[in-house]
Parts: sequence; C-alpha cells; structure tokens
Amino acid sequence: MSLLKAQNLNVSFGGNHAVNQVSFELNAGEMLAFIGPNGAGKSSLFNLIGGQLKASSGALFLQDKNQKTHNILGASPQALWRFGLGRTFQIPATFYSFTLLENVQIALMSHHKQWLQFWRSARPLHHQKALDLLAQVGLAAYAQTPCQELSYGDNKRLELAIALAHQPCLLLMDEPTAGMPSTERQALMQLTKQLAHEQNIGVLFTEHSMDVVFDFADKIIVLARGQVIASGSPSYIQNHQLVQEVYFGKKMTQQLQQHS
Repeated sequence: MSLLKAQNLNVSFGGNHAVNQVSFELNAGEMLAFIGPNGAGKSSLFNLIGGQLKASSGALFLQDKNQKTHNILGASPQALWRFGLGRTFQIPATFYSFTLLENVQIALMSHHKQWLQFWRSARPLHHQKALDLLAQVGLAAYAQTPCQELSYGDNKRLELAIALAHQPCLLLMDEPTAGMPSTERQALMQLTKQLAHEQNIGVLFTEHSMDVVFDFADKIIVLARGQVIASGSPSYIQNHQLVQEVYFGKKMTQQLQQHS
C-alpha cells in the first residue's frame, strides 16, 4: 500500500471543475511535485489533501505511522495532523517574537498533548529534543534568537523543524522556496530530500521554481484545468510534448534542456 493514494478526486465550484478525476500515488521517502499554469488546480488539490477544502467525490487513503490505512477524504486538518500529516506554508507560520527554541518546544508540547499544563513553566519541556530538531535543520546556533531576527530562508528552515516535531509520515510543502534566492532554495530542498529519505517521509510540494522541481522531485504531476496531463519522472516530464506546449513554452523548454 502506498503512503498516500488518491482515486478520482473531484472538486467543483458551481460549473467549474477545479480538480477533475485526479488519481496518483506517493510512496514513503519520495518527493512528489505538483506543477501547472495558473488556474491549473494545484492549490485546490493541495488544500483538499490538507483538509482545508472538501472534495465533491473520490477517495484519499493515507497510511499512518502505525501502518494503518485511513480514508482521509473530508477529514479535518486536526484529524490529519494526528494521522501524521505535517505542513509548511508559503509564508512561514512561526511565532516571530518567540525564540527558535520556544517555537519548536511549542510544537513538541502539542505533539505530546501537553496544552493543559500551562500553569507549569513550559521552559524546561522538551528542551533537548527541540535543540536536536534545530540541529537537524542547521539552526542550533540560533536557538535563543527571536524568529524576527532571522532571514526569510532561516524561518523556512525553522518551519521545517516545527513540522518534524510531530514525526510526520507525510509532509505537505506549499511553495517552500518562494521568495528565496537560488542558493537558499537549493540548500532548503537538499535538506528536505535528505530528511525525507532518512526518516522515510513522503513529501508532496507545489513549486514555481523549475530548477527546484527538476533537481529534487522524484515524480512530477502536471495539472491543466484541473486534470492531470502528465505524470512521471523529471526526465519524462521535461521531454513531454503536451507539457511543453501547455505549460513550459519554447523558452522555458530550452532553459530546462540547458539545466539538465
């Protein structure tokens, strides 16, 4: 059984089919990218999987950390989180006035269901584990630094550490490198790929930077008008004639060929 299996997913807004009969599979340890032109249905499909949007029909199966399979279609974000789904956002969702250490400690408290212990000092809770998670993403030296003093890229790294605090089996990353320079984009995604392989986490991400997609995705799904027009390895997608016509265009196709 795949980590995540989608069968004939549909989302409609009136007469508009934002997601139309979409099926795919993602295995543990793999990185799967959704790409497509504006209005292709990427955000709708992504939010459907994350529980922010309800499907009109279809099925969506997730194998949790205990190897138990659930049909998660229609489940709330909170329920999905308990099943092992983590998420990062296009704009980092961190507490900017808190230190990096405190941000990760809060995530660990949530994972351990310790929200009802606020009459006790939270400062000692999960201190070493939080430091270990910051070390995984290369931020241990900034543990006592407030988030507001970090660069944009380092806040993205922190958000990854926060997601890892819940020990996810599936990680959704919405435009993970948006607003980052090329070197930071490459570093963040290299780290993500390494952690995905080491911890057997399936990663599903949307991304507009094609260098990131083709350097780090194991599989790519191309959407247009809510439908899958191509699915496969980066080399297969790069040379797919319909994808070149619908999405890449001549100029981008030439750039990708030079990049490869």
